[in-house]
Amino acid sequence: MELAERIAELERRVAALEGTDRPRTAAPAGDAFWALEGLKAQLAEAGDEAADGGVLFTGAVALPTELRYEWQYGLGTGELLDEGHDDDVAEALSALGHPVRLRLLREILGGHQTTAELTGLDGSGSTGQLYHHLRQLTAAGWLHSAGRGRYAVPGTRVVPLLVLLAAARRQP
Repeated sequence: MELAERIAELERRVAALEGTDRPRTAAPAGDAFWALEGLKAQLAEAGDEAADGGVLFTGAVALPTELRYEWQYGLGTGELLDEGHDDDVAEALSALGHPVRLRLLREILGGHQTTAELTGLDGSGSTGQLYHHLRQLTAAGWLHSAGRGRYAVPGTRVVPLLVLLAAARRQP
């Protein structure tokens, strides 16, 4: 096995191990808003500094590649409404704003991680177009190069990506 492949494999293993030391929490029976209640309790403990509320997203994800991620992140409402991050947010959302890029992310999460595999996908366009899309996703932090023509979604971006995909769907 070549050095780049070994490093990529080690990176995948480390990413899979991230979060395994966190306790697993299942929804208590009959409590549909257990995560919300937990967030409200945390905000109450924080007192005045969290008076404007907050947002929490969390996930426990098992991918077809057998990688697992457990992750949560929360921010106060004031931080989210702060104008200081508009450029970064716009760049990240813009990179997701193309159907081919969304498909590439899904395919990479599903195990098709090499440029050769991605080039063979129907509708992915020419090789030049594919590299353009991969560069956009990499620049925005949704992908990183895992060596020798391999791409991966960074472990800390898997759950946020899935949250964005869920949030973008129209609610019934």
